[in-house]
Amino acid sequence: MMISAGYVTQDVSFTEKSRQGGVRMCSSASPKGAIMPGLEESERTARLYRISQRRNHIQTDRLFAKLMVMQWLGGIVIAVWLSPMAWSGSSIQPLWHIWAATCLGGVISAAPVLLAWRRPGRVVTRHVIAVAQILTSALLIHLTGGRFETHFHIFGSLTFLAFYRDWRVLVTATVVVVVDHFVRGVFWPQSIFGELAAGQWRWMEHVGWVLIENVFLTISIQQNLTETLEVAKRRSRLESINAEIESQVIERTAELTEAHQQLLVTSRQAGMAEVATNVLHNVGNVLNSVNVSAETVAGKIRHFRIASLKNVAQLLREHEHHLSEFFTQDSRGKELPAYMVQLAESLAEPQKVILQEMKSLQNNIEHIKQIVAMQQGHARTSSVLETLPVVEIVEGAININSASLTRHGVTLVREFEKVPPVLVDRHKVLPILVNLLSNAKHALDQAGEDKRLTVRVAMGGKDSVQIKVIDNGAGIAPENLTRVFQHGFTTKKDGHGFGLHSGALAAREMGGKLIAESDGVGRGAVFTLELPLQTTQPSS
Repeated sequence: MMISAGYVTQDVSFTEKSRQGGVRMCSSASPKGAIMPGLEESERTARLYRISQRRNHIQTDRLFAKLMVMQWLGGIVIAVWLSPMAWSGSSIQPLWHIWAATCLGGVISAAPVLLAWRRPGRVVTRHVIAVAQILTSALLIHLTGGRFETHFHIFGSLTFLAFYRDWRVLVTATVVVVVDHFVRGVFWPQSIFGELAAGQWRWMEHVGWVLIENVFLTISIQQNLTETLEVAKRRSRLESINAEIESQVIERTAELTEAHQQLLVTSRQAGMAEVATNVLHNVGNVLNSVNVSAETVAGKIRHFRIASLKNVAQLLREHEHHLSEFFTQDSRGKELPAYMVQLAESLAEPQKVILQEMKSLQNNIEHIKQIVAMQQGHARTSSVLETLPVVEIVEGAININSASLTRHGVTLVREFEKVPPVLVDRHKVLPILVNLLSNAKHALDQAGEDKRLTVRVAMGGKDSVQIKVIDNGAGIAPENLTRVFQHGFTTKKDGHGFGLHSGALAAREMGGKLIAESDGVGRGAVFTLELPLQTTQPSS
């Protein structure tokens, strides 16, 4: 191929050698150590490039199959209505032309039509089509008595053959043009030039124009192949990212499954079934954010504007023989460079979002592992205490729920006062706040269009800090205010009543408390987590 020859040829040849050597190429992530990531992406790029080329060859074969039939019928019409006038002054009878157009034209068209139907996409098919197309041009030139206008059929044929994006097809067609013009130009000039005494070297002038057109068509083919390769590279990178995400999800799922099994065994042995349910609830809260991030990544991948690149390539292909006029005079051509820049920027933005979501996924999965580890060590006599800024803990809980809040159309308001840091176990406070924000989000589903969630950090006196989660959602009935922290009590259809119960217990273990307030159904609710300012660990 006459493009960045090195890259495409090297990739294709490497793929073929790998296949012969037993290396199996797949679109998803390969097992560790099987193939280096760079080589796998290279092979995938080469495979996608070949698939694109083959699809183009098959489509072009079918296009020419239809064109051959139309040209054959057109040749018969020309033989009936035009040939007697085109050959005026000669003794050749119209009936001979009709037989030539019908029989010879049918023979020329039969082979390419049959191959396009039975063997589409094959190398031999497109070369046979190239030969037949030029022979059809020669027949039409003969039927019109060598009219100058009919010679343009050759240039049109070469342009259509360039759709294959294979310069070898142009070589085959050009060889047929040269042989045809030489033989008829020397031995039967009237058939090709419409004159009995044409110049001896006139056929070379026609061939020269064909060679000039081939130069421009070859350049166009090179540009199209380069664009096809770039599209294959981008798609290969997207598949690599998708494969990496799938691999990480599978690995993390296996880790979570194993950790869950270990936790159940530990719980049964120690008589701590309640610990297992608390773990599942806290993990479920974080998994909601994991699912949202995974869906965001999948959505970005699905909406990559690959089709726009194909449209640009198609537009350039349609105007490939007059690109300078297209870029300077056509309104679409003038806007094309700016559109390409905008398209490149639009492709870069989803990639940035995907990388951000991957980081969020890793952070959330790490938090899940820490929750599991914390609950497995529930029987310890001491917790891991840290002196932490309250706002930092609150922002961590908000980040875990941020994607879900945005998806539900919740307006988040932060009201943070300056408060001193607290000495707490991060992985006891964080699940409480995550659960409160998740509950508020569900309560706001019944709040109509004005869904407002306020998170307030303030002093609760001289010795405590208060974190308030305030919503204007469904509210709480007065009779339920004293029951919301009971084990197993819930007002949600799919709830299980573990979150607030375990949160109240954890707050009590840290020397604080969890309080619920509401003015009634439909009037919102306020949940307050109060943490003491202390320098020693409280007794449980």
